[in-house]
Amino acid sequence: MKPIKVVIHGALGKIGRTVTAGLCRHSELEIVGAVEKEVTQDYLQLPDGSKTVPFSSNLETLLTRYHPEVLVDFTIAEASMAAARIATKHKVNLVIGTTGLSSQDLSEIEQLTKANNVGAVVVPNFALGAVVLLHLARIAARFFDHAEIIELHHHEKADAPSGTALATAKAMVEGRGKPFSYPVTKKESLGGTRGGQIDGVTIHSIRLPGIMASQEVILGGLGQTLSLRHDTISRDCYLPGIVLAIKKVVECKGLVYGLDTLLELKEKP
Repeated sequence: MKPIKVVIHGALGKIGRTVTAGLCRHSELEIVGAVEKEVTQDYLQLPDGSKTVPFSSNLETLLTRYHPEVLVDFTIAEASMAAARIATKHKVNLVIGTTGLSSQDLSEIEQLTKANNVGAVVVPNFALGAVVLLHLARIAARFFDHAEIIELHHHEKADAPSGTALATAKAMVEGRGKPFSYPVTKKESLGGTRGGQIDGVTIHSIRLPGIMASQEVILGGLGQTLSLRHDTISRDCYLPGIVLAIKKVVECKGLVYGLDTLLELKEKP
């Protein structure tokens, strides 16, 4: 079987570097190009020293010349959407790990995949432990009336709250079948102390150097609490999920949202 040809969009970002290093170690995958907003060289040396690959700020040129099957995207929402429009036009499947995509963005991605007969896997968090946490939080939500989420990330993270926290809160409300009870604070001496909330689920965002990524879900009931927590120790934790998504996206058409679908933790839409 020929390896799946991949172009990495955002190859020099924090996760992009990890993805590039990880994918070049997989014999079933072949990196054929890399893209960054600004480049100063025509080729990028792969971390394992095996070869160099074309390196450009022009995604369309790379896709036209090297015909990849999958575009892996870890950038920002605006860049991700621009890349999705170009890639689907060239019949290239999408694996997107960019956070901050709106419901309108997801709807457009779905329309693009259907119009061009390709697949897209969009995942808020590729860490398998984070996906399992979300699955367990959805189940636990049925049995508790109150819930809060604390998400912790490095101080350079652009968005707050994290896409994972938003996805977790929405999944919990969906699992519960109705909003959670939200205790209104009578006096808030410092504005924003209670955090933001979605249908009663309060979300608190912490941004500090020394942290990579963590999330804790705390559910409260009469005389008890239940805590679920996942800690990202290394960005390498994303690689198994990314590799799985690349292998699966070439087999599907349309939009798949969330790694839990690929892991068969929930039914396909």
